[in-house]
Amino acid sequence: MSDAAPGPADHRFARAVVVRSAGVATVALAVLVLVATVAAATSDLPAGVVVVLAGLGVLAVLALTWWLRTVSVVHLDDEGYRVRGVRGVGTGQARWSEVQEAATASPRGIRCVVLRLVDGRTTTIPVDVLAVGGDELVRELQVRLRRGEGLRPL
Repeated sequence: MSDAAPGPADHRFARAVVVRSAGVATVALAVLVLVATVAAATSDLPAGVVVVLAGLGVLAVLALTWWLRTVSVVHLDDEGYRVRGVRGVGTGQARWSEVQEAATASPRGIRCVVLRLVDGRTTTIPVDVLAVGGDELVRELQVRLRRGEGLRPL
């Protein structure tokens, strides 16, 4: 990758993350439909309620899957970065000029890139949840950091 000004880059969730989340949502929907079916069978609840509930649940699972496939988890541009949709990330966005240090880490066995900011805050980006390879993300960050602050490569 050259040091030419890179354009904006958006990185989405890895397919495995999307499939796992859709699977969990589908199991939750199945439990909900089972409970509604038992409730309908043992009370005066109309059976149509179960059908409507199941239909709405399927639509919700499809909407969740679509959102997970299209949402930008990590956005990089010439000004800085933004990370969203991931727990425990710390500081969700900052300018490249605020980044003091970049390093790789593996807290609890999870491969991450950690960006330390000049004011002591950090951003932790778990690379395995992204559709982009960890090495490619690190290369992108290296170019942007060199351009933004002249930092050493990771």
